Amino acid sequence: MAANLQKHGYGLIVFNRTRAKARPLREQGATVAESAAQVASQVDVLFTMLSQPEAVEQAALGADGFLNYLRPNSIWIDCSTVNPSFSKRMAAEATRRKVRFLDAPVSGSAPLAADGKLTFWIGGEGADLEEVRSLLLYMGNRITHLGPHGSGSAMKLVVNLLLGTGMAAFAEATVLAEGMGLPVRVVFDSLAGMPQIAPFVLSKRNKIENADYRPEFQLSSMQKDLHLASVTAYETGVALPLTDSAKELYRLAMRNGHAGEDFSAIYGYLASNSNSATSQRSSNITMSPKPSPLQDENNSQEPKVPQQAA
Repeated sequence: MAANLQKHGYGLIVFNRTRAKARPLREQGATVAESAAQVASQVDVLFTMLSQPEAVEQAALGADGFLNYLRPNSIWIDCSTVNPSFSKRMAAEATRRKVRFLDAPVSGSAPLAADGKLTFWIGGEGADLEEVRSLLLYMGNRITHLGPHGSGSAMKLVVNLLLGTGMAAFAEATVLAEGMGLPVRVVFDSLAGMPQIAPFVLSKRNKIENADYRPEFQLSSMQKDLHLASVTAYETGVALPLTDSAKELYRLAMRNGHAGEDFSAIYGYLASNSNSATSQRSSNITMSPKPSPLQDENNSQEPKVPQQAA
């Protein structure tokens, strides 16, 4: 995202907690600051893109937090995926310091980010959006203003809830198909172009068929977003039984070593566990001896029933 701004002639002052990640931008002329606060003191528009609400809060309000260094009337645009109540709280903190705020999470994988084809979900004042719209259009090709602060974050959770549960449902259905003798290839070929399968699932076909789960969107990030949806449901009094089940399924996959893989690896996790279970059942099958035709069934012993159960 930053590189696309750079390509369009904008001078950048950047900071990353992992310094090596800023190296390509520095090589193209960006200034790498020593801290987020140092960035904030020199810019009129500040973008953040961090992994979780805690990281955003630490950068903005922690020791030497950047919100205390932004100039009055500057704009903070948070592109992180966070829960709406958190975005509203950050907006209030910014307003208290006379800083304008937009929650602007994005949809789109790493390749779309590189191509400048992200979708921005915006919450905040329309006038503030218009002031930075040209910047957003260098990084994305669709901008949707949902309403006041928190609205952009709310829509992002809706989007990722659909992605996460949809991928898990497809993975489970495909594992069932394999158990019934239908190869993955046949499942994809049969469902292609039909309304039962979402286009984003079809885009993961090569990853699933080749077990190539190099991440475009990490499984751990999907689990985090489903967790945020669950937290928001609790805050708003909404029940999300399907999402809660999917969230725990992704957590199990993380514990099984898939955290850093693409979230489509949820299929690989389910398939490997299904294969293990099938192998276990096969190894446990034994043949009972056929009763002798001369055996008098009246002589067979009744099973003993325990007198007490603990």
